[in-house]
Amino acid sequence: MSVVSAGLLPYRLVAGHLQVFLTHMGGPFWEHKDEGAWSIAKGEYDPAEESPPDVARREFAEEVGLPAPPGDLVDLGWVRVHKAKTVRTYALETDADLRFVSSNLFTMEWPRGSGRVGEFPECDGAAWFDAATARTKIMPSQVPILESLAELVASHRLRDRSGRPRNTLAE
Repeated sequence: MSVVSAGLLPYRLVAGHLQVFLTHMGGPFWEHKDEGAWSIAKGEYDPAEESPPDVARREFAEEVGLPAPPGDLVDLGWVRVHKAKTVRTYALETDADLRFVSSNLFTMEWPRGSGRVGEFPECDGAAWFDAATARTKIMPSQVPILESLAELVASHRLRDRSGRPRNTLAE
């Protein structure tokens, strides 16, 4: 059975260049990793019980420690991130002062096979990245999410608050 998740990708345009807000995965496995260790804020859900946009906003709050910024969500669609897991991502343009505050915890045995169980933060940081840097920081399976957002911005389908097309991103 396939697992489904929903996630939120805040973005902004600074001098016409796309920036995205990513979270650094927590726990001992990711502790000293940087490239390929960042992610959109996302989480699993039961489609019979929750809507993907609600889950995306909830997971952002749980993983970053701040409420998801207000605004209209742009559906970036589904991306398979693992053979048994797909993520539906929503982009959200914001000029909010986003930063990492705290994250919810998860429990796991570490080191594996040791019999010791500990609690670890789901995320241990978050930051804004320009599009090119984000491509190296984000998990490789999530690069298509960044590409979907870049395509939307570049094709002028996203407009500024006055209704004018946004500048295309230069990478």
